[in-house]
Amino acid sequence: MLYWIEIENFYSIKEKQVLDLRIPDSVPDDEARFAPIFPGSKERVAKVVGIFGPNGSGKSNILKTLPFLIWFLSHSFHHEGDVPCEAFNDRESGHKPILLAAEWGGRTGRTDAEGKQEVGAFRYELLLHTEKWRVDGVLNETMRFRRNGRGKWTRVFERSKEGHLAGSELYSLSGFTSVIGKIRPNASCIATLAQFEHEPSKKFLAVLKQISSNILLQRIDPPDQHAISFLAQNQDVAASLNDLLKRVDFGIERMEFRPVNGNPVPMFHHRNLHVPMPWPLESDGTRSFIRIFPWIYQALQNGSLAVIDEIDRSLHTELVAEIIGWFHDPDRNPHGAQLLFSCHQSALLEDMVKEEVVLTEKDSQGRTRFYSLMEVKGVRRDDSLYRKYRAGAYGALPIIG
Repeated sequence: MLYWIEIENFYSIKEKQVLDLRIPDSVPDDEARFAPIFPGSKERVAKVVGIFGPNGSGKSNILKTLPFLIWFLSHSFHHEGDVPCEAFNDRESGHKPILLAAEWGGRTGRTDAEGKQEVGAFRYELLLHTEKWRVDGVLNETMRFRRNGRGKWTRVFERSKEGHLAGSELYSLSGFTSVIGKIRPNASCIATLAQFEHEPSKKFLAVLKQISSNILLQRIDPPDQHAISFLAQNQDVAASLNDLLKRVDFGIERMEFRPVNGNPVPMFHHRNLHVPMPWPLESDGTRSFIRIFPWIYQALQNGSLAVIDEIDRSLHTELVAEIIGWFHDPDRNPHGAQLLFSCHQSALLEDMVKEEVVLTEKDSQGRTRFYSLMEVKGVRRDDSLYRKYRAGAYGALPIIG
């Protein structure tokens, strides 16, 4: 489970911002909304975290941190040129490093003497060199681990600006000394070593591949085509989607795929309509729901993280609330999947608790600030978060005037 995000000089986020999602021990969880950050951990985090705030306040930039790190760790070996991200757009920041870090709980893949899975907290930190707003290389790349979430952080690996790479028992470099020199300044050591069959790197990548997001940094196909192709190739996912389309008031009986010029084309059979409807004639709401469904489905199946930007785009509030509820439902979410999303529909706050809410706002100089509602003093458990937010009690409201 993801519980910590740290960002500095990344798009609209200038000063260092930290989002700590860990929930105090004293907070009750009568509705099973929380989960341990790793099996057996006493520290908990919400299964659902929503980011709310005005248009242009930086909600997407917070979320973009995670897909970017996943891209860097997975695909940067194949990338040429500058690293595809941006520093804050002022004269000062164009020469300062970009800092991105995330912490999460999980398993190492090793077992102890009693045969128990080794668990704990991981921290990945990336420091990128920026010169005249060009992000051209790594100053430092580090992963650390705390066994059982206690004690000091210990090194998994650490890479310096000069390209020196130090490993550990979890990240052995034995037999790969010659490969270390092939790590380019603009690529991750994990992305590079995995190309040479380095098992620890491949294991980390296998975990990363389970994380799903509709924020794709190097998307070539249109967003519609990505979802269509995935559903056409995964009949079990398409079958689950068909069941939902019948339940949700879209008027659709079923979706099917027909090959056209070698590509799958979705067609929709509607109640009381004679001819199937093609994708372009479906409503924005139908298409938006289908676009995000594969990401949600994969997370629930794998017990992983789904990062969804603008989850409410063209969708009714009740339908978005239904999607969020899947992550609270132990039958739909038996493996402890987590959902991190951005949203504009403040009415959703009526069904959320403060540990699930992050707010973001931007000042007159264009700088994004974000904070958990847990940091706001005086928020009671019986408060109507929706009414208090609309009244301006928590900040992060659009200013219209």
